[in-house]
Amino acid sequence: MNPVRIIAIALIVAGVLGLVYGGFSYTRETHEAKVGPVEFSVADRERVNIPVWVGAGAVLLGGVLLLLGRKKG
Repeated sequence: MNPVRIIAIALIVAGVLGLVYGGFSYTRETHEAKVGPVEFSVADRERVNIPVWVGAGAVLLGGVLLLLGRKKG
């Protein structure tokens, strides 16, 4: 498998996942305090939204790369 085909498939998969889930979330520790043997920390949960046009564009670009890679190979 050539690298262009791998990138194209990865773009298609990422685009479909972006369209299905609409984004992803992650946890980030923001504050930490140590008072003697006791430790405190605050974990913030953040969400990153992926616009529909980005997901659709990734699928479209992956499809174009697959078609162009097939014609050359």
